[in-house]
Amino acid sequence: MNNSIVDELLGQLQGPLLGQIAGQLGTDNSQAQNAITAAIPMIVGALGRNAQSPKGAEDLFGALQRDHVPAAAGGLDLGGLLGSLLGGGAMAAPSRQMDGGSILGHIFGGAQPRAEAGLGQATGIGSDKSAQLLKILAPIVMAFLAKKVMAGGMNSGSLGGMLGQERAQVQQQGGLGGTLMNAVLDQDGDGQVGLGDLLKMGATFLGGRR
Repeated sequence: MNNSIVDELLGQLQGPLLGQIAGQLGTDNSQAQNAITAAIPMIVGALGRNAQSPKGAEDLFGALQRDHVPAAAGGLDLGGLLGSLLGGGAMAAPSRQMDGGSILGHIFGGAQPRAEAGLGQATGIGSDKSAQLLKILAPIVMAFLAKKVMAGGMNSGSLGGMLGQERAQVQQQGGLGGTLMNAVLDQDGDGQVGLGDLLKMGATFLGGRR
């Protein structure tokens, strides 16, 4: 079975990298892992939704080529990227590659506060820590996509197709990440999932991992 982008990313964000993120958030490794496991599918699913249209796929492809492919081509790995994200501080304005807040704005648009609140409530880490986590993870997801684009010689069409498959997989697998994605992105539609459902699901999810 082919590993999905979500599975590959979750597989890499283990061990020392997980410990660094937990340290930055002020949580233990288990809490950080639960939150990352919910956040990565939500981010990737949102990118898949954005890339459904040719224009959305072209915009994302352009952003990857402009801001993320050069670093990937230079051999920057996830560990190096995470070190830069956590160690950058407020010394200078972040580059577009590292500016998690700006990247999240492009990914979620007006749904960004819902994404932060939903993740914080469903995983129990609170919206401040979830906002911080999403700002760390967004550049990592983009860097990972840039590597995929480079390695596969992709264009905007093949990128959109790949992300569309990822989104469908997140929805099929369900879990907290899929439920969060639907609640955050589809709340303006009819079949919305309320945060009450998320809280119930989050309690089950966290209870099952004790």
